[in-house]
Amino acid sequence: MADIRCDFNNLFTTRVGKHGLRESWLKQIEPKVKTAVRALHKHRGEGMTGWMDLPRQSDQVKKLLASARRKRGRFDDVVVLGIGGSALGTVALRGALLHPFHNLLPRRDRKGLPRLHVLDNVDPVFQSGLFDDVLDLPRTLFVVITKSGSTAETMSQFLTAYDTVAGCLGADRVAKHMIAITDAHQGHLRPVADDLGLESYAIPEGVGGRFSVLSPVGLVPAALCGMDVRGLLAGAARMDERCRVASLWRNPAALFAATQYLADRKQDARVSVMMPYAQGLKEVADWYAQLWAESLGKARDRRGREVHVGPTPVKALGVTDQHSQVQLYTEGPYDKVVTFLTVDKFRLRLPLPKVPDDLAGCEGLAYLGGQSMARLFHAEQEATRIALCEAGRMNQTISLPRPDANALGQLFYLLEMATAVAGELYDVNAFDQPGVEAGKSATYALMGRSGFEDRAREIRARKPGLKKYVL
Repeated sequence: MADIRCDFNNLFTTRVGKHGLRESWLKQIEPKVKTAVRALHKHRGEGMTGWMDLPRQSDQVKKLLASARRKRGRFDDVVVLGIGGSALGTVALRGALLHPFHNLLPRRDRKGLPRLHVLDNVDPVFQSGLFDDVLDLPRTLFVVITKSGSTAETMSQFLTAYDTVAGCLGADRVAKHMIAITDAHQGHLRPVADDLGLESYAIPEGVGGRFSVLSPVGLVPAALCGMDVRGLLAGAARMDERCRVASLWRNPAALFAATQYLADRKQDARVSVMMPYAQGLKEVADWYAQLWAESLGKARDRRGREVHVGPTPVKALGVTDQHSQVQLYTEGPYDKVVTFLTVDKFRLRLPLPKVPDDLAGCEGLAYLGGQSMARLFHAEQEATRIALCEAGRMNQTISLPRPDANALGQLFYLLEMATAVAGELYDVNAFDQPGVEAGKSATYALMGRSGFEDRAREIRARKPGLKKYVL
């Protein structure tokens, strides 16, 4: 098993000058980092740290892999109904581990594996486009994911899916076309799943949505579509071993968290850019954006003091965004830390043809002929890193040996642990999301949900905006 590598050198003044970090700053907070790491491992599995034990789960993994084998060949489409943490991990898995055009391939070329759709928005055009124009219901399996069963978006999708399947195939067929992933005992979806006789999987206690990709939330869709579930968990377990050590200089998650924290606090670099140099890792940046933003963006610290902290995550894609965002990164404000996600070895190199004689005079082609797309890609990646360093911009690189399940499992766990450590450094609860809950309650009130009448009256009582500001 090859380990992913984290290169933090380009964060420091020795590489990027006065806008970088000083090693002395790390030494100053090293005791605090050690305390944070030890506390997390001492209390692992308690409260909302159940995600730390996911790499070594066994019973649910055996169950979901056996279920996936039984279903092989029965379904052409798997549709995940979920949003946020119930969707982003699966989207990242799909992008990284399946063929880049998996859903467009003929069934034979997919080796009989189903297409994977993640319905993570309630936009009516988006949803109806899938239900009305894509799905063949007798060959479709729906996976509804919500721990609480009160997520309006997911439950509205579930209602649509139930009504569609029952109306077209009969209510007695619903259980054969739905899987529920929810709390083991509580929530609004659990009794519904039990009453309908749906196959179901429990989201373990202490596992919040944005930390759930290595639970059945991500593993069930992965198994149904033939991804290497055991490889994912083995990679995560390996990273767990690396992150148990309290030493700041040997724990990659601790050093990631500490350097990002210091960049914010000492250099006002409050924007955390995740820039994969691999198309398949594009959606990992989306997943990271939720993990970092929802965990660390908090109005109050653990003692209730008003702090309004949290770096802002931004996603970019190499080489695409060299032609859109990198201009800002190299010459704009010194308020960003760029994290490159790179791959040492692609599955193929894609050689470029030699330049034909009739085009030999074209200078723009001459240096490219006979090389490879992979070499060009790596050159572009290195060139961006060089440009940022020469411009005095902080950057770091996480390198995956290859884009496989093992490396992806390591990466997921690394970033989850780094987020938890960062929460300790900011002294905030990295596992709640009060800002999200405020929006949820307003949605319930606007939709007329029972129990939210007072909130609805508050909304109606708000003063209307001034007409002069409406154009």
